[in-house]
Amino acid sequence: MNIKLLTIGKTDNKNLQSLIDEYTKRLSFYVKFDVEIIPDIKNVKNLSETQQKEKEGELILSKITPTDHLILLDENGKTFSSVGFSDFLQKKMNAGIKTLVFVIGGPYGFSESVYKQAIGKVSLSEMTFSHQMVRLFIIEQIYRGFTILRNEPYHHQ
Repeated sequence: MNIKLLTIGKTDNKNLQSLIDEYTKRLSFYVKFDVEIIPDIKNVKNLSETQQKEKEGELILSKITPTDHLILLDENGKTFSSVGFSDFLQKKMNAGIKTLVFVIGGPYGFSESVYKQAIGKVSLSEMTFSHQMVRLFIIEQIYRGFTILRNEPYHHQ
């Protein structure tokens, strides 16, 4: 299985980017993993929230193939423990999914067209985090999930 993380806008915090790079590198030992950054929409000041979500949605959907399993990182998604998330990853691998795509939306979330394409939604917390921090958190949790599946000593219970 391949895992891809789609995000809107680049990470401008060098410290966060360093950690993202570190966990991306670690994750490469377990699974083919890619981060794809969709550039920020230009002239957002002239757009309503709905228009911005629609434009971002078009860009997100242009990066998805019909066989991809699209999982949105969404505040209303399913929450998991780290062990539960590792089980989620295992079930996706067992199902023979070729590419699992996690998507971090823009500041206003996702358009209806993106929600309709999604197979599921995952919430990392009831709290709100910056989209830049969410990148680090989801990559670390995917890495943690694979270490749990391999019974490696990274995760402690």
